[in-house]
Amino acid sequence: MANKITVAVFFGGKSAEHDVSLVSAYNIIKALDKNAYEILPVGIDRNGTWHLVDLFTILNSLSIEIKNTDPVISIIPGKKEFNVYEKSGITRLVPDVAFPVLHGPFGEDGSIQGIFRHIDLPFVGADVAGSVLGMDKDIMKRILLQAEIPIGKFITLSHYEKPDPEDIFAKLGSPVFVKPANMGSSIGVSRADDAASLLKSIDTAFKYDTKIVLEQAIIGREIECSVLGNENPESTAPGEIVLGSKFYSYEEKYDGSSKAELIIPAKLPEELIRAVKDLAVKTYRALECAGFARVDFFITDDDKIYINEINTLPGFTSISMYPKLWENEGLKTPELLNRLIQLARERFDLEKKLKKTL
Repeated sequence: MANKITVAVFFGGKSAEHDVSLVSAYNIIKALDKNAYEILPVGIDRNGTWHLVDLFTILNSLSIEIKNTDPVISIIPGKKEFNVYEKSGITRLVPDVAFPVLHGPFGEDGSIQGIFRHIDLPFVGADVAGSVLGMDKDIMKRILLQAEIPIGKFITLSHYEKPDPEDIFAKLGSPVFVKPANMGSSIGVSRADDAASLLKSIDTAFKYDTKIVLEQAIIGREIECSVLGNENPESTAPGEIVLGSKFYSYEEKYDGSSKAELIIPAKLPEELIRAVKDLAVKTYRALECAGFARVDFFITDDDKIYINEINTLPGFTSISMYPKLWENEGLKTPELLNRLIQLARERFDLEKKLKKTL
């Protein structure tokens, strides 16, 4: 159909979250309305090469695989054209909008968002600034502090600094959670209860980033909200994660044997639900988000609310909280995806009206 919107769905990437991205992208591609959209599956392999993955194969498989034999894609800066290099020659494709499903570095940190801006291609999700602020846990926490949004105590360490376990425990208490500053899906995250485990956790986190964040342990319920919108964002009612282990690890999030339970909606008093929703939107705005994001909280036994972090490209796996929370609000995944693409195009049209020269 001539009036179909061509959506380039990007997945894979050079991040340690490559495999999670494939699962999210598979669910998004399956859920997109094929009568409304022409889908271009763009798989980025672990080396960073872009490939055009066969849509028919994806739709008739149980997962996505990026093969070295898939045609390579290149772009021309200044033009939103994709050159696809096939055996028969070069084919040019012109997408209308990009849907990045690239979790972690090189996809969620503003890198690919900058490329989309260079080629004048509307894209789903936060812009460069919002992506950077949401991805870097150190910068994110500094912005939230400035906005007077409640967060736990934290310390940032760079790779050239020597950690002092005694000083860290004195400032943060025990246990301490250690995280790479720029990573998601709980990759590289450890809990430390003593000096030996702290140093080991620090070494682990530095394998994924040159900057790490050490956080005070906040004992409380793990609560999440899904936020949607540009200038006037809305939040879902919160959901709760009941853990099967000491923290929400990568295995707890994605392992089929995980004992973590999602409770949707969370069982909270009405006044606390309103407070959490308001804080989700306030956090979203403070970090310059657009399109969508998931905001994660801790709520203590005395009903104090703390922001844990924000995720500007939340997962769309079968157990991901973001789409499940909207489904609970009556917005099913196909309609949710329609709204995200609409928001991307609305923001692009607004920005196109801005003056670029004197």
